[in-house]
Amino acid sequence: MSMLEIKNISKHYGKKKALNNFTFTFTEGVYGLLGPNGAGKTTLMNLITGNLNADKNVGEILWNGEKTSLLGERFRRELGFMPQQQNLYDNISAFDFLGYVSALKNLNRKKSLEDIRSLLKKVELDDCADKKIGGFSGGMKQRLLIASALLGSPKLLIMDEPTAGLDPKQRVIIKRLVSELSKDMIIIISTHIISDIENIAKEILLLKNGEIIDSGTIEELINKHPGNDKSLENLYMHYY
Repeated sequence: MSMLEIKNISKHYGKKKALNNFTFTFTEGVYGLLGPNGAGKTTLMNLITGNLNADKNVGEILWNGEKTSLLGERFRRELGFMPQQQNLYDNISAFDFLGYVSALKNLNRKKSLEDIRSLLKKVELDDCADKKIGGFSGGMKQRLLIASALLGSPKLLIMDEPTAGLDPKQRVIIKRLVSELSKDMIIIISTHIISDIENIAKEILLLKNGEIIDSGTIEELINKHPGNDKSLENLYMHYY
């Protein structure tokens, strides 16, 4: 079983505290990161993926007991990252885009061709494989980004606001896909849309000002607080 351990990680931008003494252990399943803008969600994801460095001489991030900073390429092979921004190339096809990403990941070309076809089917884009990305809807682009993050069969998937700006139908498609994927990997999702992680999240982490203010299963969190409206949305309003 895969395990991601984050121990006492902090990140400051000058005097601004983005993440403060963050400690948590993730195992296989879906984890939801909830919190307002500036809570530290994106900073945490960028620290895990190595796009940012934590404050020096404080804390560590471990993948299956080894420091990710020392694992280097071995950790990156186990990692899939779906950023919020849709940085795609409008003039190439979905198939060619995934081929380009697999080359950047230095994946075996023959196996990648097989994986690309399989992933396009998994994200329901197999009938659009040869169409240019510029003609895709926002939901189609998000699903293509999920497919690119899944190249190489990662064991850790990081998703930053995967359904931002999508209509309810597209959100349902992505939510169903995430639920299916979670059986074999750790999935960490940052979102403002509570319904995206309701019913699929193993645990919820509530962040505020760079710190975890509460965590647990949805049922555990809801039962901590009195009131007749026993919902995750009401709980969110209680904290923020």
